[in-house]
Amino acid sequence: MKHTLLLLALCATAHAAPPDSFWRALHIVETSGRTGPILGDQGRSLGPLQIHKSYHSDSRVAGDYSRVSDLNYSVRVATAYLKRYAPAAWAAGDVVTLARVHNGGPRGHLKQATKSYGARVKALSK
Repeated sequence: MKHTLLLLALCATAHAAPPDSFWRALHIVETSGRTGPILGDQGRSLGPLQIHKSYHSDSRVAGDYSRVSDLNYSVRVATAYLKRYAPAAWAAGDVVTLARVHNGGPRGHLKQATKSYGARVKALSK
């Protein structure tokens, strides 16, 4: 019985995800909720979630980089990226760690420079 409960708990956790409010907060912090082909970071990022070309490539989501201008596609890219580089945070729905990895790369959650970004996303995720 204990093994069955443990297995069920692990299965449920493996498919957990951040709340919808995380995506809204990330969108607001990145582009104030704007959509479309928004350039940022001196032209190095694109779209409503401000995705860089290398982030897009690392996500391994098929499609041309220009598609990150679409919010739904950007969420797919960010989902794949965050599941790849922050699987434990994804499973736990840890919005701060996910935001910091989104902002600072695979080791972004360890960077001092991403702390305030993570805090802003967390505050808006409530």
